[in-house]
Amino acid sequence: MDRYVAYVSTYTYGDDHGITIYDVDMENGKFTLKDKVKITNSSYITISHNKRFLYSITDFGVECYKIEPDGSLTAGGSSTINGMRGCYLSTDYEDRFLFVAGYHDGKITVLALKEDGTFDGIRDEIYHKGWGNIAERNFRPHVNCVKMTRDNKYLCAADLGMDYIDVYSLDHVTGKLKLADIVHSEQESAPRHIKFSKDGAYMYVVHELKNYIDVYHYEDKNGAPEFEKIQNISTLNDYHASNSAASALNLSDDFKYIVSSNAGDNSVIMYSVNEQTGELTKLFCLPISGDYPKDAALFPDNRHLVSLNHESNTMTFFSVDTEKGLIVMNQKEIKVDKPNCIIFHKLS
Repeated sequence: MDRYVAYVSTYTYGDDHGITIYDVDMENGKFTLKDKVKITNSSYITISHNKRFLYSITDFGVECYKIEPDGSLTAGGSSTINGMRGCYLSTDYEDRFLFVAGYHDGKITVLALKEDGTFDGIRDEIYHKGWGNIAERNFRPHVNCVKMTRDNKYLCAADLGMDYIDVYSLDHVTGKLKLADIVHSEQESAPRHIKFSKDGAYMYVVHELKNYIDVYHYEDKNGAPEFEKIQNISTLNDYHASNSAASALNLSDDFKYIVSSNAGDNSVIMYSVNEQTGELTKLFCLPISGDYPKDAALFPDNRHLVSLNHESNTMTFFSVDTEKGLIVMNQKEIKVDKPNCIIFHKLS
């Protein structure tokens, strides 16, 4: 059986270990503590597409780690992002550039990457501008996610404050971004996270404030991106807690399922993915026995699920029955301070 580790990033209130590494018991859907990494407020992490490096947000910018054969991490350097702390990061599909989203200052930062995974300086900085609806926090730019299309042509930047996704073409030599399109969401819907289907033909966008996922068909037509909305589907049951906010958005390893979560309602929702049409079908929406599920993900075997509960400082674990549409808690919760993001990594 393939062996995996799980990387969990956390905020560090009183503890300076912002990344925790767990050995994954795939058969029983459990974690065993392996190691902890010293880093301040590792609010989000990503792994390069060549699976050799892990990148993390930190208070001081971004940090790089080499992933060792046993899944442990070796520090590989850091870089400033010349602005307020980021909230999300991802690489292009050639691992030549790292993109950082700035929630607090509405900024996108593009960093060049060397062959050894380390940083080679800032290549571009773009500030989103404008005013949205003056309703609580979403009245100014908050870039919450930056994700390349799978053909590696366009960077999609979800702006939670402005209710749109800016689509930028990427110059693969200079790292410069150029606005190519804008995909508008409903007002005060707050687009939060973006994922793409395995073939890259469909984009999934979860909206925090209106608790739904929009599905778009994507293609590049003669050097111009084209997005067509084909579905809108709720992340909640018809009966649900008030003031809920959608948070997680994760595809299963085989791209057959999507998992999202709802703070307030404290639930996780799972959909099956129609690989031909890209559309989603709800399988279940059930409670996660914790408070504020910031992230939730299927184990790589699709038989278990973990929820990162930010306010109750726990991870909760479930067995998944996709046929019956059920999850059953399968072990005691694990205490983790302010968990925010999880990634499974297959050991070579």
